[in-house]
Amino acid sequence: MADRRGFKQLTLQDRLTAWAKKTREQANELEPGPYRDALLQKADKAESAARFDAWSRSSGLQPPTDGPRRPTK
Repeated sequence: MADRRGFKQLTLQDRLTAWAKKTREQANELEPGPYRDALLQKADKAESAARFDAWSRSSGLQPPTDGPRRPTK
């Protein structure tokens, strides 16, 4: 059997943050224009997704409540 080498798998948050950073650096090297704007928007969305992922995994997250129940007839 082949040896299995363990490697640390990055979290979704880490991958999104790294991708956003790389994309933002690429955009900063470009002239102002629609392609640069599109890259910056994608980087913003990736950073938002990373924040949402962190929020969804937080210990303070509460399950949704049904609210007051209506009496049935």
